[in-house]
Amino acid sequence: MKTITIRGVELGAGVPKTIVPIVAKTKADILAKADEITRLPVDLVEWRADFYEDLFNTPKLLDTLKALRGVLKDTPILFTIRTKPEGGEVAPAFDDYRAANLAVAKSGDADIADVEMFWGNTDWNAPASDISAKLVDEIHAAKCLVVGSRHNFSATPPANEIVTTLRHQQGAVADIPKAAVMPKSKEDVLAVIAASVEFGNVTDRPYLTISMGPLGMMSRVACELSGSCMTFGAAGQTSAPGQIQVGELKDMLTKIHNAQAGA
Repeated sequence: MKTITIRGVELGAGVPKTIVPIVAKTKADILAKADEITRLPVDLVEWRADFYEDLFNTPKLLDTLKALRGVLKDTPILFTIRTKPEGGEVAPAFDDYRAANLAVAKSGDADIADVEMFWGNTDWNAPASDISAKLVDEIHAAKCLVVGSRHNFSATPPANEIVTTLRHQQGAVADIPKAAVMPKSKEDVLAVIAASVEFGNVTDRPYLTISMGPLGMMSRVACELSGSCMTFGAAGQTSAPGQIQVGELKDMLTKIHNAQAGA
């Protein structure tokens, strides 16, 4: 499997990487949270821009992003607009979603953009939406990487469907395929880990899988087993159920990695 290195952070090798979301509403609060994060053991930062009050005001969006880059310096930034159908805060028209993502990609101040790969389609066996795949190509043309994503906040699809949706994301050339689902049983959590391992045996790139909620918490620390290249932690407020505070999470990941390495 090839790895991806972003500002010195190598995804797909070594200890799985920690990523912390910023979910604040205002520019001032976003920058204050970023400053707090700089003192934590964080590898990447996700800006959950669907919480931002001026998301679709492009000049303000880019101004806040540039200020965020100034605070975070060389910490990689993942830019995410999570839509309501996938558990987010906004329900934009695709043209607005596309325009915001492209403006950010072209700015050079974000390193990765999250693209919801199955826009308007709930079938986990279906290929990526044409409009999403085209957006991936446009973001790549702007020299920005892509996390291709899919979320189900109500259930866990069968393991074979999780593998299928990850493979479709890879086929649409997402740099880092991602699937996040909600478990209703221990078997669901194990299904996500099994699907992750299976996909890891056939993929050529880093990927990310998550079983959410308190029941799925173990999936957030089982990255060394599942093959997931990074995992989301929290710095106070969480952006998804089941997130662990990042300092504790980093300790767990390092201990598991060292044990696996025989240290």
